Amino acid sequence: MAIRASIFLIGSEITRGVIADAHGRLLAREMTAIGYLVKRIVIVPDDGSVAEILRLALQDSDVIILTGGLGPTSDDCTRDIVAKLAGVPVVQDERAFEQLYGRIGERIYGVNQRQVTIPQGFRIIENPKGSAVGFVGKIADALCYALPGVPSEMHAMFYHHVLPELATLVGFDTKSLLELSCFLTPESKLEEVCKEYALDGIEWGTRVQEHRISLYLHGGSDANRQLMAEKIEKKLGKGLLYSGDIDGATLLSDYLLTHQKKIACAESCTGGLIGKLLSDRNGSSAYFWGGVISYANAAKEELLKVSSITLKAQGAVSYEAVIEMAEGLRARANVDFTLAVSGIAGDGGGSPEKPVGTIYLGFSSFQYPTQAVRLNFTSFGRGSIRRRAAVAALLLGYFYLKGEQLLDITETWQYI
Repeated sequence: MAIRASIFLIGSEITRGVIADAHGRLLAREMTAIGYLVKRIVIVPDDGSVAEILRLALQDSDVIILTGGLGPTSDDCTRDIVAKLAGVPVVQDERAFEQLYGRIGERIYGVNQRQVTIPQGFRIIENPKGSAVGFVGKIADALCYALPGVPSEMHAMFYHHVLPELATLVGFDTKSLLELSCFLTPESKLEEVCKEYALDGIEWGTRVQEHRISLYLHGGSDANRQLMAEKIEKKLGKGLLYSGDIDGATLLSDYLLTHQKKIACAESCTGGLIGKLLSDRNGSSAYFWGGVISYANAAKEELLKVSSITLKAQGAVSYEAVIEMAEGLRARANVDFTLAVSGIAGDGGGSPEKPVGTIYLGFSSFQYPTQAVRLNFTSFGRGSIRRRAAVAALLLGYFYLKGEQLLDITETWQYI
């Protein structure tokens, strides 16, 4: 008999339509994939009404997942409701308190202190991306997990802590799961490719993240999962699929750290996004010199020494411009490696020769000859083009530093 589960999404912003549900489909899909029977997905406001519905769900649920209502304010009442149903008081977890105090100091006193309290006898689930801890414990005969509602926090806690526990509970063989990271490919296209190369006994699921899609292959044999992954990568294009949970910035920064190199970025259409992604990592000054956001032509000329002749004859969005941007910054910063980006993110500004979605990337180093490539992204809006241009720059920067010919790589990219 399948283990029965209920999912509760707590948040007045969801019930009022201010924000869309970001969790129900994801949680249900992942739990169903490993053998759970999801009985219901319930969305409730931050008014305590979840208590009555939760009490009813306990009659036919073996596992309860709650998201939301763990913030510091008075309407964040999930921990109080769970504690009342479990018949225990809410207590402060000293380990969680010490960890949060180490991060925010005296600011913990006051409303923030609520975020390190849990029902007595429950176990904390650490939150690496936020301040509110989650928790897990028994209410009657049901195992109850409570997680924050913030997507970045919930996703990290669910995939790294909750899902592995649920897999063990249901007897799912985690060794039969292959996790992959996919870049620059729409979810719909990835689904089509998975269907095209599906092998016997293998199922798949996806999790869309801001700069990549996590792809999970499970079932079948190890050899067939690897074979299916290889076929998918060959179809999508070289360097767009990697084993494990990895992002482009980590891929490039790991290489820079290992080889003791330092990067600088010259950005136009991405507006500093590449630098932001590279500097998100703690200790990034070890490999990231900094960047120049040279949006206007005057900035390209004055800061990066791009020739006015180049800008007039070829335009700021051109092979010649990104080469001069990359080489100009390398001379100015005196670093091992620079990358440059210039393009047309839209919504307007395109032409028949250079439509919206046209991106040029330039790469320069002391070790290898300068290279530049042009990419033509399908337009799903300005933000989407900027994000994909930044990811492409990171991926291609990684390959450039390995001495590869970038044009050979980008010519294989199918669905960008």
